[in-house]
Amino acid sequence: MQLYTKTGDHGMTKLIGGGMVGKDSDRVSAYGSIDELNTWVGLCIVELENNFDDLSKELQQLQQFLFDLGSDLANPELNSENSRLDKRTVQWIEQKIDQYQDVPPAITRFILPGGSKESALLQVCRTITRRAERHIVTLNWTSNLPESLLIFVNRLSDYFYALARVANFRNNVSDVYYENGNEVFKK
Repeated sequence: MQLYTKTGDHGMTKLIGGGMVGKDSDRVSAYGSIDELNTWVGLCIVELENNFDDLSKELQQLQQFLFDLGSDLANPELNSENSRLDKRTVQWIEQKIDQYQDVPPAITRFILPGGSKESALLQVCRTITRRAERHIVTLNWTSNLPESLLIFVNRLSDYFYALARVANFRNNVSDVYYENGNEVFKK
């Protein structure tokens, strides 16, 4: 299999269906940031230590969803009927957030990203997700994306935040509060 096609040599790329767009288009920025996120999730899987064996399969499932999401974003004919992500995917991510959010002790203030290595990596995934979400929202202004896709990406950053806190908890590492922050979360 030849890896290079030469179609991108002049700043263009093919979408699903064969259409061509600039590599700097809103659509390519959206699915490119999801591809970047998927790569970071792969790094998280490799870097997770023994306290996290249960998460490897879950994160690999998430990688499958991220590939689906990238494919959806690369499809200019995307609609609710042909989207690979649907309400079941949103329910999956919400169930995972609910599962993890109450594992560590409740907090009322913002925390700094970091603590354990695992938590720091998951916080990187959270921030990449937020950037990807911004690109997807920009794309949605000109392409009517399915609502479940937007909801999933919005929940995804909450998922990584919850997992990052669980990582610190499992590693017996305290979350570090933002010193100048006030109470923002209700118990």
